[in-house]
Amino acid sequence: MAVNIYEGRARVAAPSATRSGAVRRTRRIALEVAKFAVVGGSGVAVNFLVFNLLLHGLKWAPMTATAIASSIAMGTNYLGFRFFAYRDRASRTRRQIVLFFAFSGLGVVMESGLFYVGYLGLGMSGPFGSNIAKALSIVLASAFRFLVYRTWVFQHAQRGR
Repeated sequence: MAVNIYEGRARVAAPSATRSGAVRRTRRIALEVAKFAVVGGSGVAVNFLVFNLLLHGLKWAPMTATAIASSIAMGTNYLGFRFFAYRDRASRTRRQIVLFFAFSGLGVVMESGLFYVGYLGLGMSGPFGSNIAKALSIVLASAFRFLVYRTWVFQHAQRGR
């Protein structure tokens, strides 16, 4: 409990003041997750569209199709994160761009590895199975991306600098 001094008298801060801070933080994180989901959802749509076009339409190799689709989605996601989801964060810098593409590249590697396990390891190779393997790999890699983007890539601006 916090004690406030007001006009020479000690007053104990109400517990609701502490709760309102927690509510604000929860709302801020929920909004951040929602914005991440909007940008991520559009990236997933790009990812699936390109993946299916390359794998099932043009008959490219599965690992090539998933890696290229993920890479194209990575580029579109950068624009969405930078100008929508995290536009209130520190301004665009060379460091931010390098970190985004480095961590996104790790995400593509994770996603491709997980897709490989499902597609070849678990035999999810038909049109339906390949899309399930792709979906699962995207979900797991996106959890990693969310944490690193908010923690290292799109940090809040330093106050007082």
